[in-house]
Amino acid sequence: MLNLEWLASLLAEHQDAANSSVDRFTVGKNGLEIGDSPKIMGVINLSHQSWYRESVCLSESAAIRRGKLLQAQGADFIDIGGESTLAHADRVTEDGQTRILTPIIKELVANHITVSIETYSAKVTQAALEAGASIINMTGTGESDLIYELAAAAEAAVIVSYVQGQNPREVDTLQFKSDPYIQFQEYFRKEIDKAAEKSLHRIIIDPGLGFYYKNLSDGAERVRYQMETLLQTFRLYNLGKPVCHALPHAFEFFESDVRSAEPFFAILAALGKTNVFRTHEVSQTKAVLNTLSCIGPSHTEAECR
Repeated sequence: MLNLEWLASLLAEHQDAANSSVDRFTVGKNGLEIGDSPKIMGVINLSHQSWYRESVCLSESAAIRRGKLLQAQGADFIDIGGESTLAHADRVTEDGQTRILTPIIKELVANHITVSIETYSAKVTQAALEAGASIINMTGTGESDLIYELAAAAEAAVIVSYVQGQNPREVDTLQFKSDPYIQFQEYFRKEIDKAAEKSLHRIIIDPGLGFYYKNLSDGAERVRYQMETLLQTFRLYNLGKPVCHALPHAFEFFESDVRSAEPFFAILAALGKTNVFRTHEVSQTKAVLNTLSCIGPSHTEAECR
């Protein structure tokens, strides 16, 4: 069981990383600040095959209503996906994604909501940026050079997700030689350098906990990996970039209370010094983070609310 002794040894072993800081930057017309304090990323799924039913919106009007609701619940920005990341789900063409995403982005931006788009396509990226999106949640690096170039020109930010494969739809087994964080750092350092060559410096990194690898189908093994990754988030701080996590679900453990899983994992992510929390359960996650802000050496009464 997780205990203080394990946490203390983890911190002692990686104290230098824990003492590091990450970039702070502003993105979008609403001046969203990333890297200063924890930010919540709400989720809208436009695919009927996305399994988290509460986030699925099957019409433009439903997606716009949900975007406004998530903002009211405390989301700092909204991530919209036009295609499910599940391996068995139908593929949606780039034109098909663009057609459904564009009017939703425009309407949400018109309502002063900062929008992120989940994609691995440069064509979808370009259309989303032209519609007003200011963050690209890049879930594959096959077209990363062009995506970085487009984002830099639009003064947008890119979330670089760790994925072993061209994109989440094409992953197989998750393989690490030893310590996963060594491979995380190698992967992200390479992408950060590629982005810099395209004059893109607004980068957020994401270890990719939301992707479904075949060898992580066992509930206990998957949850153990997710928990250890969340708690060790700060080890990526020596790369100098804010870190995002898609909060896990752990259906096998939470069962009928699965909607409580993401708020639980938010606690572990916060302990690990996560900067951006991607969640389908915005109001509960917001309450958890507000409660955690009531304790610690730098807490203020204004934060504890």
